[in-house]
Amino acid sequence: MAADSEHQDSAFDSKCIFCRIASSEESGAEMLHADDDLVCFRDIRPGAPHHYLVVPKTHVGNCKTLSKDHVQLLKNMVSVGKSVLQKNNVSDLEDIRLGFHWPPFCSIAHLHLHVLAPASQLGFLSRMIYRVNSYWFITADQLIERLQANTSTS
Repeated sequence: MAADSEHQDSAFDSKCIFCRIASSEESGAEMLHADDDLVCFRDIRPGAPHHYLVVPKTHVGNCKTLSKDHVQLLKNMVSVGKSVLQKNNVSDLEDIRLGFHWPPFCSIAHLHLHVLAPASQLGFLSRMIYRVNSYWFITADQLIERLQANTSTS
């Protein structure tokens, strides 16, 4: 029973902007998707014509706090991201970038998937910030692969 109440306490962090957005306690974020587990909204500093964030409703830490148990959550986040892109008339799902900033390069310590499209239209700075195979950004596929292989994420 104690573990359940501990989990409940960690499910929402009132100091976390993404927890507040996900629970509709923060105005200004237009929900592009909301279900029982995830929400999606536009990034306030877009790096591409389409730049969305997919965020778990419960407070989940950054990439380094994840385990193999989080693989399905990540796959669901990717699925929501692609679905929102398609609803916003992005038809070329080959020209997208889906990924996470790697700690300590996270601006917010609540897991959030960056969904960017078209990747071919990323500006110079955005190409650096969301750079594949960098030590500060990991693609969703790379993170899922790493967790499935059960290798350490630290």
